[in-house]
Amino acid sequence: MNNNSPLKGLKVLELASVLAGPSVGMFFAELGAEVIKVENNTTEGDVTRKWKLPKEDSDTDISGYFSCVNWGKKSIALNLCEEDGLEIVYKLIEKSDIVLVSYKPGDAEKLMVHYEKMKELNPRIIYAHITGYGMQNPRAGFDAIIQAETGFTYMNGEAGGPPVKMPVALMDILAAHQLKEAILIALLNRERNGIGQYIEASLFRSGLASLANQATNWLVGNEIPQRIGSDHPNIVPYGTIFKTSDDKEIVLAVGTEKQFLTLVSELGRLDLVTNPKFAKNQNRVVNKNEINSILQELIAKYSRKEILSLLSEKKVPAGGVFNMQEVFESHESKDMMLENIYFDGREIRGVRSVAFSSNEKIVEEKLTPPPHYGQHTFEILENVLNLNSDIIENLIKKGVVYARNH
Repeated sequence: MNNNSPLKGLKVLELASVLAGPSVGMFFAELGAEVIKVENNTTEGDVTRKWKLPKEDSDTDISGYFSCVNWGKKSIALNLCEEDGLEIVYKLIEKSDIVLVSYKPGDAEKLMVHYEKMKELNPRIIYAHITGYGMQNPRAGFDAIIQAETGFTYMNGEAGGPPVKMPVALMDILAAHQLKEAILIALLNRERNGIGQYIEASLFRSGLASLANQATNWLVGNEIPQRIGSDHPNIVPYGTIFKTSDDKEIVLAVGTEKQFLTLVSELGRLDLVTNPKFAKNQNRVVNKNEINSILQELIAKYSRKEILSLLSEKKVPAGGVFNMQEVFESHESKDMMLENIYFDGREIRGVRSVAFSSNEKIVEEKLTPPPHYGQHTFEILENVLNLNSDIIENLIKKGVVYARNH
């Protein structure tokens, strides 16, 4: 345990599942909070436990997907639809600072775990709610659909090709960041006035807020953004992928005229900066295909290592297009790695969600690995709620709770 962890002693109850809510829970665990993940024992827990790649181990309940946002937590499995199960949640709420939920509008009320009920039990509770479209729209929030409905899918893909969903659930991740910020503000307010609050972040609004220049290209420039592959609509060459002599790829991010001058000078085509079609960025945007074709021909004379070394030396922004193995071989990724050995002998690795640093060590150096389903049920009931073993055994027999290896 890191004694400098800023959130040490904070207690988080996670009633959310899949990605957005659980990623908020992991964020707080990394900063020292105690996070209890409540899983539904009628469905064998978080659905992502079953979202496995073809080659993943079928004998474990911890998939690669589940492990991405569930480090540092304890798992309790119970049935919220049973009165005794609901009572356990209420007792945990009384001892918690934050509760994370991801219910569709109206569902929390049906289950009797809505904010008004939680506030009665604990006026200091911060109730953090992830929705798909906000509280006025009952639709469930699925990342792939919201990517499509916020314009991301329409813009993504090659020119002339079909729209393409992004390969990560970006709407979930963006909403999680919005909720983290809101929770931290709510914690600050609670320090000042002693009162908790209800906060909500939707995947839709989070996606909309992240459209950045693509939104204003329409709102200000009155132009609907189109699919242009990896290219940038406002800057050339920026984001464009170029192939090297060893059949690898690099990307350029040339944002200034000075950088363009240096680039073409090093590639032996200084004449390009005097050509009116390429002299200024806006000219290059108009004549994008032609300048990119010229640059591709020049870059193809170098291996990836050679061209990146050359451009790095001259401070021209460029990088390799890395696969996942190459990403985690980079020096910069090392501090972000989570590595542990399971108690059952299996090694598991992961990536931190906290990507900022401080002059003090504020994140937990060692996080417990993602929990098995119901791994900590007995421990939580006994040590957190102070229930005796007979009562716990009775709850297990009645099917109200599930306790692994018990």
